[in-house]
Amino acid sequence: MIVRYTLLWLPMVIIAIINGVIRDAGYGRCLGELAAHQVSTATGILLFGIYIWAIGLRWKLETAGQAVAIGLIWLSLTLAFEFLFFHYVVRHPWSRLLNDYNILNGRVWIFVLIFITVAPYLMYTIRKK
Repeated sequence: MIVRYTLLWLPMVIIAIINGVIRDAGYGRCLGELAAHQVSTATGILLFGIYIWAIGLRWKLETAGQAVAIGLIWLSLTLAFEFLFFHYVVRHPWSRLLNDYNILNGRVWIFVLIFITVAPYLMYTIRKK
């Protein structure tokens, strides 16, 4: 199950890209950059939530430990992708990448990371009842 859920992380990249395209081509033009970032964070959490719920209907998690492990794997993959891809491929400087973690400046990206980390466990506990 852990291998399956690790592979199921890949569509989350596509979801994130679609969310970013909608932001940049749509409401991001009307809102300022910070507000667009915040709205995009909220819509990303919503889209990831729908996706995670849907895959959980198809492939039920068996244990709480498995759910925690999957959340940590998804967090690791997301951080690796974000920092490696956006720094080495897109050529964003480290300072720009780290800026998205500055919650004191209104940057709320960290809530996406928290969500994808705890979502498998939340899904497991909700479905177990």
